[in-house]
Amino acid sequence: MPEPGPVPSGTPTIAVPLDGIVALPDGVLPAIVTFMEMRSPPAAGPVGDPPATERLGPTEAERFRRLFRAVGEKWLWVSRLRHSDETIAARIGDPGIATLAVIEEGRDIGLVELDLRKPGEVEIVLFGFVPDAVGRGLGRRLMADLLARAWRRKGVRRVWLHTCTLDHPGAVRFYRSFGFVAYRRAVEIVPDPRLDGLLDVAVSPDWPPVG
Repeated sequence: MPEPGPVPSGTPTIAVPLDGIVALPDGVLPAIVTFMEMRSPPAAGPVGDPPATERLGPTEAERFRRLFRAVGEKWLWVSRLRHSDETIAARIGDPGIATLAVIEEGRDIGLVELDLRKPGEVEIVLFGFVPDAVGRGLGRRLMADLLARAWRRKGVRRVWLHTCTLDHPGAVRFYRSFGFVAYRRAVEIVPDPRLDGLLDVAVSPDWPPVG
């Protein structure tokens, strides 16, 4: 997700009061997005060896799609599910974007995407694990390694990411524990993927579809 900017011309909009409540149209899914950043390396601490990772290539669009769904379905990740194989292949084949599968005993258990294209910055675009790999300390070990590598890159002055109210409830606390600081919030509204068949209607029952 890019950082918030002007709304493109022609985009349907609603007025959101700064103190109050507004009804949303049926069929959409809202989320509050928190943007977080760090501008200096975090204090290093012993966390253990990171899990193994493997960089995906442009011929692995279907592998990426399966892993994206396995990691993100519970949290209603949908952005890449709407992309064609050609669009996915172009992104994971971009030399300025590192798309990593986390591997355990020959099985894909996690997904990371780093955008390295802007000088002086590293964006952690995707970071997550399949449900049965969550809660085992793998994320902490992997994040520590990613941050160490990010800050070793020449000229890096900022590492940033975003999370939202549809993600794991401990996500903001997890990122803050590494030194990330919240600096901006935004509202994201997308078509509910359960209403157009991209995800099963039973996914994420705490956020039932409306419409």
